[in-house]
Amino acid sequence: MIGDRLTAIVGAPHLDLGAAVADDDCHDEALGVAPVRPAAVVRPGSTAEVAAVVVAAGELGVPVTARGSGTGLSGAAVPVEGGIVVSFERMASILELDVANQVAVVEPGVTLAELDAALAPLGLVYPVFPGEQSASLGGNVSTNAGGMRAVKYGVTRHHVLGLEAVLGTGEVISTGGRFVKATSGYDLTQLIVGSEGTLALVTRAVLRLHPRPGHQSTLLAPFATVEQVAEAVPPVVASGVGPLLVEYIDMISMAGITANAGIDLGIPQAVRDAALAYLVVVLEGHHEDRVAEDTEALAVQLAELGALDVYVLPDHAGHDLISAREHAFWASKAAGADDIVDAVVPRASIPAYLADVGRLAAATGSLVVGCGHAGDGNVHLSVFQADPDVRHGLLHDILAAAVALGGAVSGEHGIGTAKLASYADLEDPVKLALMRRIKTAFDPHGILNPGTVFAADASLPAANRGARP
Repeated sequence: MIGDRLTAIVGAPHLDLGAAVADDDCHDEALGVAPVRPAAVVRPGSTAEVAAVVVAAGELGVPVTARGSGTGLSGAAVPVEGGIVVSFERMASILELDVANQVAVVEPGVTLAELDAALAPLGLVYPVFPGEQSASLGGNVSTNAGGMRAVKYGVTRHHVLGLEAVLGTGEVISTGGRFVKATSGYDLTQLIVGSEGTLALVTRAVLRLHPRPGHQSTLLAPFATVEQVAEAVPPVVASGVGPLLVEYIDMISMAGITANAGIDLGIPQAVRDAALAYLVVVLEGHHEDRVAEDTEALAVQLAELGALDVYVLPDHAGHDLISAREHAFWASKAAGADDIVDAVVPRASIPAYLADVGRLAAATGSLVVGCGHAGDGNVHLSVFQADPDVRHGLLHDILAAAVALGGAVSGEHGIGTAKLASYADLEDPVKLALMRRIKTAFDPHGILNPGTVFAADASLPAANRGARP
């Protein structure tokens, strides 16, 4: 039945059923979430086909999971057993680059790398770089992706001006437009951004662009303790230089990412032996002399804040280090990490949070190392603990520690299915109930990614609830 309906909508060449579903379509990059083989993977070529697929799924009571590039780290793109995956690989066109309004209109399958390559000759940039350039714009919108540049530019929601999206009923809506502000009713654009495919399937996005700065400078400052690094962040952010990124990397993570990338930063052995953590700051600007002045001032400030030394990296070394940092997940995965977790706290609370994490790791005999977007308090941790029960409790306690400091259980990876239990335990139940009511308004049949963000609604028919591993 499912196969016949979907074949009629997209044609047999754009449909995989059962055993023909590729393994890559059964998972995302979340380490702690098991793959699931869906009943079907459908590749629509238009908004009308997406809407028809959703209508068919609603009539059949079949769950639907949207998929971009599958680079997420929370399990939100892992299919539901017996469900349909809507893959956007055929909807991957840059529809318009509006230079006058500094806007790009894209389909959801366009990758960050493809958009950046198209914008570079125009002197424009879409500034959200969550660390994986093969990630799709649709996936970024659905997860409200962030990344290292959030300290200067913010996250995805700050750059989404409008959307076209298919609701759980199959209805198509358009939100927002080519303007930066409006006070015309509820902001449905921002409600859909970050909803992880539970409210609607995004089929088009209007993105805000920025002028592309032509000059950069990368400073690397080793410190004797992680606490010193964290304490240096607020004054660096408040210095007025407007850093593009402010990253902390602990000693073990630095060794791992540089070894994995095969780069040598030329730091003397004596400094490496004394450093337990590093602060990486990148400055950018349109004028080379101004960037040079800010670099010099920041180097002096970092030394006054207790850095063991301050290195202004050559352009190639700075690029290599940032690229390696962006791929820290792969280095951790290669090193045998059992899980990857992110959380966010107010940036001034980073020292206290890292101390809490250290105590939790020691109490469970675990190794927890990491790096993070120190400029906005987003901490990424690699957890090495083979015992699944011990690891489950440790991960929950790590997230609870962030919430206790006024933070949240995810800074950018999202809830997905990986953090479902912790989110339910730590979030305000009134807010969760409100979100359920909002989901019902967008998706009355409960077919859009059920069991993601919060548990599937038990009042719905079993087919609509889906079966999560």
